[in-house]
Amino acid sequence: MKNRIRELRAERGWSQAALAERLEVSRQTVNAIETGRYDPSLPLAFAIARVFQATIESIFQED
Repeated sequence: MKNRIRELRAERGWSQAALAERLEVSRQTVNAIETGRYDPSLPLAFAIARVFQATIESIFQED
């Protein structure tokens, strides 16, 4: 699954650690999602969408 998290995070000037804190996950989890090594759970995907004030579909796309 592809995602735009790195791009959205960069637009806001947030580090991986800052995003992780907002999501209440580890920085390693944010890194794994950004690099495509980990697909987030549905609750985490909703949390990511809330943080970026976007829809899940606008952040995540199927390969």
